Amino acid sequence: MNTAIEQLNHAAALVVPEIALLATVCVMFLVGPFLVGPSGHAAAGLRHRWGGLALAALGTAWLIWFKSTPLDATGGPFAADDLAWFARGLSISFGGLLVLLLWNQIDDAHAAEAHACLLSIIAGTNLVAAANDLVGLFLALELVSIPTYVLLYLVRRDRPAREATVKYFLLSVFSSALVLYGMAWLYGATGTTNLTGIAQALALPDRGEGDNVIRHVALALLVAGLAFRITAVPFHFYAPDVFQGQPASNAALLSFLPKVVGFVALVRLLPLTGATITTRLWLPDESARALLAILAVLTMFVGNLMALRQKHLFRLLAYSSVAHAGYMLVGLAVGNVGVVGGTSAVLFYLAAYGLMTIGVFALLRGAGSDVRPLETIDDLRGLSYTHPSTALLLAICLLSLTGLPPTAGFLGKLNLFLAAWGETTAVGRWLAGLLALNAAIAAFYYLRLVAVMYLEPAAERRARPVDVPAWLGGLACTVATLVLFAQPQWLWNVVLRATG
Repeated sequence: MNTAIEQLNHAAALVVPEIALLATVCVMFLVGPFLVGPSGHAAAGLRHRWGGLALAALGTAWLIWFKSTPLDATGGPFAADDLAWFARGLSISFGGLLVLLLWNQIDDAHAAEAHACLLSIIAGTNLVAAANDLVGLFLALELVSIPTYVLLYLVRRDRPAREATVKYFLLSVFSSALVLYGMAWLYGATGTTNLTGIAQALALPDRGEGDNVIRHVALALLVAGLAFRITAVPFHFYAPDVFQGQPASNAALLSFLPKVVGFVALVRLLPLTGATITTRLWLPDESARALLAILAVLTMFVGNLMALRQKHLFRLLAYSSVAHAGYMLVGLAVGNVGVVGGTSAVLFYLAAYGLMTIGVFALLRGAGSDVRPLETIDDLRGLSYTHPSTALLLAICLLSLTGLPPTAGFLGKLNLFLAAWGETTAVGRWLAGLLALNAAIAAFYYLRLVAVMYLEPAAERRARPVDVPAWLGGLACTVATLVLFAQPQWLWNVVLRATG
């Protein structure tokens, strides 16, 4: 009994930031309904209090995370290694920005539930990174998915939002089934759900050909299931409709946090299914390399070519999100070898991508409103006249998405290119060339948005209202992408430790 209690206390000590977030979630869900009247109306300004509580919870979790020290992976249910430490800091930090976007997009009566769902998603993202067991990993994935369904419906409840929520729900359930089936194959091959135990079992030299078949089946199922979360082709088709039917806060969340979940889960699981070595030093075998390379090429081209045809900003950014998933798949396809490792480049790019994509959505919301939202490319006409500060910040974020200096996006794409080119194989060189070609294609539709803001006349000269919290979030993202370009070494050191 004492041993069980000690093991439980040890496991809980590894997930203290998540416990703090989930405790706040319980308070919000339990107290929130009592502050809403029978008619469904709440006191004016109640959303500010719930937003402040969400920021306080994230600040507490951030302090606990910042003072913690990464530990070597153990055989227990959670890993507190450098990868978990990196992903935890990433999701908590960007979670604060998402709270700012959500601040004025949720009504007072539903603010408690909306912020509780957002905190649950962030906690689930952290637990995906910290999971050292297939059961815990699947439950963490569902802790991300289920609150997402609720949040997509809470913020906006018109017909397009309901349609977007249903599409996301149905496809998410399908992807969860694929992931669970892939995990079942791994369990069947090894007899354990512990990731450390699976790695040790698959490393035994006397395993037969049948086990290789099982690993390849598990690889295909897990990649297919997680491809939904990173919006990789052919599991991307829900993205444009869902993005278009959602407000900026939810679109920003969908563009980033699921990618953190998907790529971190892939970094955890791929070495168990399709690698020549069974550590996080990802070195894909031929089948894994071929699968990931094909996915990367298709995802880059489909995302960028479809984005060229879009008039609606959120649909354009949805296809842009698809293309960026393809860029990051290049890093996984070439492996973590060479001077610039592919996995390290992926994690660095995740941080840079979060800054630029959340920054764009925050600024689109910051210069718009529920009454006069920025939704189409024509809505950006003359934004430099009506809202010059927002136009400048938005241009910087778009340049970062393009991959131009002096922004973090330039370094992110450069790292991925060098990782692919430095891998020295024909596949790596082809992937590097196609990545560069797709970056050039993407530059056309990103720079077109900048041209519309600065070169086309405004439909009206009246200044637009400002959503202050969202605008501040966009300002923070823009400044950070410039600072990261000037001082990237600290982040690169962190991702090297996370993938070493």
